Amino acid sequence: MTDGQGLGETYSQFHYTGDGSILVSGHRGAWKNTQFPDNSLEGLQYATEKVPGIFFEIDPRLTKDSVIILMHDETLDRTTNATGKVSDFTFEELKEVRLKDYKGEVTDYKIPTLEEVIKWGKGKTILNLDKKDVPLEATVALIKQCGAEEHMMLTVHTGAQARFYHDRLPNTMLSAWVRNDREYEDMAISGVPWSHIIAYVGPTINEGNHHIVEKLHGHGVRCMVGLSPTHDRLESKEERALGYLEEIKKKPDIIETDLPVELYEVLFNR
Repeated sequence: MTDGQGLGETYSQFHYTGDGSILVSGHRGAWKNTQFPDNSLEGLQYATEKVPGIFFEIDPRLTKDSVIILMHDETLDRTTNATGKVSDFTFEELKEVRLKDYKGEVTDYKIPTLEEVIKWGKGKTILNLDKKDVPLEATVALIKQCGAEEHMMLTVHTGAQARFYHDRLPNTMLSAWVRNDREYEDMAISGVPWSHIIAYVGPTINEGNHHIVEKLHGHGVRCMVGLSPTHDRLESKEERALGYLEEIKKKPDIIETDLPVELYEVLFNR
C-alpha cells in the first residue's frame, strides 16, 4: 500500500499531522438527548450548526422498490411509528411514516432518502456511509449520480471492500476497521493508498491496539474511537463529561459519539 496523496481539499482535515486536533463524528446524527430522531436530516442540520467541522456516520438501507433511505435497523419498529422490515415497504408507503425521537415519542420528521441527504450535505459536511444492506454497486452509482465523490466517506470492514470502492471512486475517502494486526494487514495489502483512509481502531485506545495506532500514524492516518457503547451510555451529563475527558487523554484523532454537541462542549472547554 502506498502513502500517495491526491485527494481533494474537502478531505484535508482527515489527514493525521500530529497537531493534537480531535474531530467529532456524529453517530447517526445528533439523536440522543435531542428532539431529533436518529438518521434524520433535521438532526444532521442541528449538529452542523452546533459543532464546527463535524462529519457524520449514517445508515443507508434499501426499500422494496430499491430506493436508498436512512434507517439504522432492519425493521421500522424502534425508530418509527410503523412496524415491519424496511425492505417490505415501497418508498411511497414510507412517506407516510414518521420518525420517533430517542424517548420513543413520534415526531413530525420523515424518513429521508440518501440522495436527499447527499445533496443537502455537499459543501456542508462529510457523510460516512455505514455498510448495511445496500449493494456496493448501488452506493457507487448514487454517489456518482449526485456528483458527490469528494463529499462522502465509505465504511469498509475488509480490504476487498476498500479495493472495490477505491477502483470505482478513487477520489472518495474510506473509513476502515483496523482494530488489530489481522485487519491492518488486510487493509495494507488492498493496494488502497493510506492517504485515502481513516481508521476505526475500537471503542478506546489501549495496550491492545496502541501499536496499531502508531503504525497508522506513521502512514498519516487519523485514528477514530467510538463511544456509543461506553461513555455515551452513562446516566448523567457530568458522568459522560468525565468519561469523555478520560478518552481525550488517550489522544484519539477522531471521536464518534451519539452526543456530538455534548462532546464538543467538553472538547471546547477543556
